[in-house]
Amino acid sequence: MKKLASLSLAAALVISTLSLAGCGSSTTGTKAAGETSASADKTITVGASSTPHAEILEQAKAALAAEGYTLKIVVYDDYVLPNKALADGELDANYFQHTPYLNSYNESNGTDLVAAASIHYEPFGIYGNGITDLTKIAAGATIIIPADDSNETRALLLLQQEGLIKLADGTSAATGVTTLDIADDGGYKIVDVQADTVAAQLKNSDAGSIAVINGNYALAAGLKIADALAQEDASGDAATTYANIIAVKKGDESSDKIKALIAALETDDIKNYIAKTYSGAVVAIF
Repeated sequence: MKKLASLSLAAALVISTLSLAGCGSSTTGTKAAGETSASADKTITVGASSTPHAEILEQAKAALAAEGYTLKIVVYDDYVLPNKALADGELDANYFQHTPYLNSYNESNGTDLVAAASIHYEPFGIYGNGITDLTKIAAGATIIIPADDSNETRALLLLQQEGLIKLADGTSAATGVTTLDIADDGGYKIVDVQADTVAAQLKNSDAGSIAVINGNYALAAGLKIADALAQEDASGDAATTYANIIAVKKGDESSDKIKALIAALETDDIKNYIAKTYSGAVVAIF
């Protein structure tokens, strides 16, 4: 009887062990399913400025949906948070900046973000408050420009292009330009402010003031590039240097998500949408 009891106990242990093994197999299967779900994540989260970047991204949703992807657009109204969110892993990509600004951000913040594709170019323009001709600008007039590194460089180079100021010899976009590099301010009062406030400050400025405004902020403020007193040449070096890019964390450039996003953006449909919608204020560069 003891022998039979022992055999019965051994059999029970074997069955118990097999049952546990079965549970373990089920757990492994659950993990595998989870891993499959993760690898099959089809949501692409992109941070963008509202105009024109988020608007352009909206046009890519259908093409991405056809490939099985859902595009989630997170709109930002400044130039810092979308890079922080990308670096922190909250975004798959962002679309709001050009490479010189990205490089400046990386240097200042110790991040490693890179350009995955160039999508469009936004010519900088000079706009006036109560003035329609740069030759009529009065001595001592206020000139408002964006303060962040690359955009300040761009604004000052445009002002020099139009003969309003003179920069020190040897200054260039590659090395960066600040108000400290102004050799002759032409007698004007040059004020540098946060980029997203330039249009509003121009609107509230004294009559006769002018401002150099980023393309997307000009659009958001209802300004038309056709009404600008002067603008950058979209066919020049600035178009390449300051093309707006899809930025990602280094190493993600060739991920399936990013390749799908870029393919959905670099189409004739998107190019035609840009040309029709922005009338030269935004120029496709792919």
